[in-house]
Amino acid sequence: MDLNTHREVLKVREFLKQFAVIVYTGSQIDDIVLMDLELDDLYEDKHLDTEEYTKFKLALRRAYTELDKGGSR
Repeated sequence: MDLNTHREVLKVREFLKQFAVIVYTGSQIDDIVLMDLELDDLYEDKHLDTEEYTKFKLALRRAYTELDKGGSR
């Protein structure tokens, strides 16, 4: 995963920590999937706006794609 993507994923992790959500499975790709699901729940509960939600979702999608292409599973 490139440095910018890694930083974006860290921003998502920091955001989730505000809600006592800590994701660590030992697999980067599984962490991304779980963080994505947590974002969905927080968005449905109106804890983040559409712009922020979209930004975070795109960052996770980019990270997932980079890791999946690299065969890291």
